[in-house]
Amino acid sequence: MKNWLNALQRRTPLGWLQLSRHKGRLLVALSGIAFADLLMFLQLGFQESLYESNTQIRAALDADLILASPKAETTQKLSTFTRRRLYQAQDVPGVASARALYSNNINWNHPETNEEASLQVMGFDPNYPAFNVPDMNAQLYRVKMPDVVLFDRLARGDYRQTIAQIENQQWVSTEAEGRTLSVRGLFTLGASFGADGLLVTSSQNFLQLFPRRDPGVVSIGLLHVEPGYDPAQVAQALQDHLPDDVEAMTLEDFIQDELEQIQTESPIGFVFSIGTAMGFVVGVVIVYQVLSTDVNAHLKEYATFKAMGYRHGYLLTIVIEESLIMAFLGFIPGLLLPMGVYQIAANATALPIYMTVNRAVTVLIMTLVMCLFRGRSHQQAALRRPRRHVLNSALSRFRIRI
Repeated sequence: MKNWLNALQRRTPLGWLQLSRHKGRLLVALSGIAFADLLMFLQLGFQESLYESNTQIRAALDADLILASPKAETTQKLSTFTRRRLYQAQDVPGVASARALYSNNINWNHPETNEEASLQVMGFDPNYPAFNVPDMNAQLYRVKMPDVVLFDRLARGDYRQTIAQIENQQWVSTEAEGRTLSVRGLFTLGASFGADGLLVTSSQNFLQLFPRRDPGVVSIGLLHVEPGYDPAQVAQALQDHLPDDVEAMTLEDFIQDELEQIQTESPIGFVFSIGTAMGFVVGVVIVYQVLSTDVNAHLKEYATFKAMGYRHGYLLTIVIEESLIMAFLGFIPGLLLPMGVYQIAANATALPIYMTVNRAVTVLIMTLVMCLFRGRSHQQAALRRPRRHVLNSALSRFRIRI
């Protein structure tokens, strides 16, 4: 590779001259590469949005350690365990506190359209914040009142009028589970693939919403570790001390657990991976067709170069140059187009879809690999022909046969 790069610097840019001579063909090639990049960007963007949105609730929890049921799948499908495990956990050295978090899905009437919408509601003791969300914690005193909830301003759906009223201290009322809820505050977290948004309230309000729910069972245990203790070691001690109906893990492991559930159990993650692979394949096919046409169109010139003594490596640098040019030029519109699509999708779905540097670098590398791989393989296949055929092609211009 180093020798090829040195050769590219010393010689006439034949690759660019050949590509720019047929501007229509070059434009079609760049459009194809940009389209392949667009497909890869969209699939990777939606996939990472799935992962981020479904783990953002866990990532926002204010805890060092988590107690959860081994039967829990995702944050929207949590199982329960007895509250006694929280008291037992406080017997383990290093555990400073253990608080309960209740969670369930709820259908409420949209305050503006009166249509049913699905939200996730979580309840906890407002004296001990369960989330590291400053604008939520600043208003927790309000949920101490009966049937009062706080609402996620990034919930999926058109809540512009509702949000404007609450920001102006005009409380909004709506129906849910046969009760009238009063929305008296807003916070910022975000929707997910599993739920349109989040409501938070006190434990008492939560249990009133679900009267059949046993107060003695909880969804998650939020534990804090005393200073000087290693959370991972305390988690292991909890695992050895508590029965098998609960799992103790660090917050980082709790987040990773959901991520692995989505990656391995959810078909959506697999579908996005297949989509990314298909975008790569589309790009490979397009580049192959363009380079195939270009090499065949200039085969006599290549044969002339070989007859004049140029080595196969020199001809290979021409196609590598063409591949690099197409990769970089095609990547520019392939990078700009997804940014607009991301913005449209984010506005429509309330999901965290945005361009990242890591994703841009990943797709650029995939584009370079896509172009260089097909460029080199096709050039080698096209030019490794019998020597007699190559020389005859080169000398035919001078009407000389061997």
